[in-house]
Amino acid sequence: MATSIRLKSDIENRLNHLALATGRTKAYYLRELIENGLDDLEDCYLADSIMEKVHKGKEKIYSSKEMKKELGLDS
Repeated sequence: MATSIRLKSDIENRLNHLALATGRTKAYYLRELIENGLDDLEDCYLADSIMEKVHKGKEKIYSSKEMKKELGLDS
C-alpha cells in the first residue's frame, strides 16, 4: 500500500543521512519504525481511549475480587 507523509525538514534530513550512510532505503527505515512502533502507539492511544470511557462511566470496570471470582481463582 502506497502512503505519503510530510516530514519536518530536520527529520527528513536525518532519514536521508541514515539511508545514505547504511545503503538502505528511506522506505526500509520508515517500515521499521512503523512495524516496531505500532504496538506502542496502539497501547498508548487505545488505553487512553478506554480510560476516557471509564471516566465517563461508559466502560465497565471490575475489582480484583470480582475478576478472581469470574476466573474461578477465589479459593
